[in-house]
Amino acid sequence: MRTAAKYGAVAGLGSLLLTSVAVAPAGGTTTTDAAARGTAVAAERAAAAGIDFGRCPAAEKLPDTVRCGTVEVPLDYADPSGRRIELTVSRVRASGGKSQRQGAFVYNPGGPGASSMSFPLAAGLPEWKRIAEAYDIVGYAPRGVGRSAPLSCQDSEDFLKAPTQAPTHPSLSYKKERIAQARAYAKGCAERTGAALRHYTSLNNARDLDVLRAALGEKKLTFMGASYGTYFGALYATMFPSHVRRMVFDSAVDPDPEQIWYRNNLDQSEAFESRWADFRAWVAKHDKTYGLGATPEDVARSYDEVRARLEREPAGGTVGPGQLHAAFLGAGYYDDYWPLRAGALSEYLKGDPQPLIEQAAPERGEAKAAENGNAVYTAVECNDAPWPEDWLTWDLDNSLLAKRAPFETWDNVWMNLPCAFWQEPRQQPLDVRTEPGQLPPTLILAAERDAATPYTGALELQRRLAGSVLVTEEDAGTHGIGGGSNTCVNKHLEDYLLRGETPVRRASCAPHPEPDPVSLDRRAEQRKLPHAV
Repeated sequence: MRTAAKYGAVAGLGSLLLTSVAVAPAGGTTTTDAAARGTAVAAERAAAAGIDFGRCPAAEKLPDTVRCGTVEVPLDYADPSGRRIELTVSRVRASGGKSQRQGAFVYNPGGPGASSMSFPLAAGLPEWKRIAEAYDIVGYAPRGVGRSAPLSCQDSEDFLKAPTQAPTHPSLSYKKERIAQARAYAKGCAERTGAALRHYTSLNNARDLDVLRAALGEKKLTFMGASYGTYFGALYATMFPSHVRRMVFDSAVDPDPEQIWYRNNLDQSEAFESRWADFRAWVAKHDKTYGLGATPEDVARSYDEVRARLEREPAGGTVGPGQLHAAFLGAGYYDDYWPLRAGALSEYLKGDPQPLIEQAAPERGEAKAAENGNAVYTAVECNDAPWPEDWLTWDLDNSLLAKRAPFETWDNVWMNLPCAFWQEPRQQPLDVRTEPGQLPPTLILAAERDAATPYTGALELQRRLAGSVLVTEEDAGTHGIGGGSNTCVNKHLEDYLLRGETPVRRASCAPHPEPDPVSLDRRAEQRKLPHAV
């Protein structure tokens, strides 16, 4: 389930279970009981070692105000004395006085495959100022990500190969081509990583989080997960309820075991169709600025015209229909992108392809990180749960879905299809659930029209975590709303993190203001300025 972190509330910084029952393990012999014992051993070891924070490596591209270190975790929690891997950690100390300090605040932006190593930079933003006075702001790279025992499934240059196609109704020959690519990708993951591949799972991400808690010297965890971070955060809350101090779930994944992960992807594709419609309606409302059409249907025709032209002649030699679609998928996550994307379409149709090239062309310097993130995404989701292994199931389900939701459906299929050919043992998704009194109050934040993690997921998570409180941003669809532009949402977030205060059960916030369209003439002038973004 694609929950790309770069579209979250802190996008600008870096540019979402355990029971007594035995689990089918990552190797065929481990059980959750053995992994629980291993987690306790690893946490005790980490608490004794702590984290030696110092200057961040140049590869992290972080200023000297941020300190970095590592924490050691077992590759396999059922064998805590076996191979260990290091997770990278970043931190900015709380800026307030000693009497204000409430400990460490750990953040994960989602993915799977995203890093929060740059999250300590949020301490300098107005929206996070009071939280940063009370807490050490901590980011980290989960296992497999960045320098944390990184995964790779193919050559990074091949991963960003461009231009590519993105048919909304693919032909039989195109489907066969993508099936072969998915099979090869799954094989590449297995060959490059070997037996270690099976240990990259959401359950181990949750266990790693408890070891990180211990290494930070915290008896109880204060954590905020966005997007996919809400899923393994929910696993953590179920596995270690007595270790939770405060926990925020921002843009929640539906944790129902029946949804993980195949059905969640179907729901996500359907939700993106509504969000794509929201974008087109906004562009149509501002037809005087963009000239792309006075109705959503007219805007869709303008988009299709651009797609057809790019199929014939890619912009800049690298922006084809696939790159166009990826850029506009971002608009489904984050409505601050709307003026940029609409402006790029408008200028392209007027004869200037440069804005579209700037926004959609692959960033070659980011190829390694992009391939790494996709490898982690694939490994975690394929390991976490059974997937259909019969292509006919995928084809039938998504052919029917694409009739009413063509925008995202097939692209989502191609991203997840390696899971049909996965060679590793699959886990059965475990039940996220707490009983009254097991867990302190937790806070769920959700935008009503979020496409990446549809709103029904927040309702399901609240139903499963006793005592949780849901704050809804009504009639809005930005993915990742905590610390963003909605002052009402931010007040609830601060009340909870700083004072432990929550609404009784649910609360609503009016939507944040719609994006402000910028005239193309004014945008052209801004592009000439040396400081313009």
